[in-house]
Amino acid sequence: MDNAVRAWLLAELGTDTDITDLTTRYTRLGTARAVALEVLRERLAALRAQPTSVTVTNVVAVNFTANLAAYERQIARLEAGDPPAPDEVDQAGPDTLGIIQLRERPRR
Repeated sequence: MDNAVRAWLLAELGTDTDITDLTTRYTRLGTARAVALEVLRERLAALRAQPTSVTVTNVVAVNFTANLAAYERQIARLEAGDPPAPDEVDQAGPDTLGIIQLRERPRR
């Protein structure tokens, strides 16, 4: 795992994530995206195992459903390929042309 992959993983997973754990997972899984998805799915599963809300009447109320939704959105975004990981090969390649939309300029 090079520095670019490590930086991307820390940006996606947070700076308090254990680097040796990420390195071990990267060696086993082979891609940064697979590592990020595995870590996020574990975090989501651990959060689902806990109560989603705790209320102490007239003292405090804590609700974790927004955290669940945030993990689910991040996982969906990563599964869709956004943002691109530094170890992924560009799907388009150098010989592929992109799509260009032409628009008529307004007359002066």
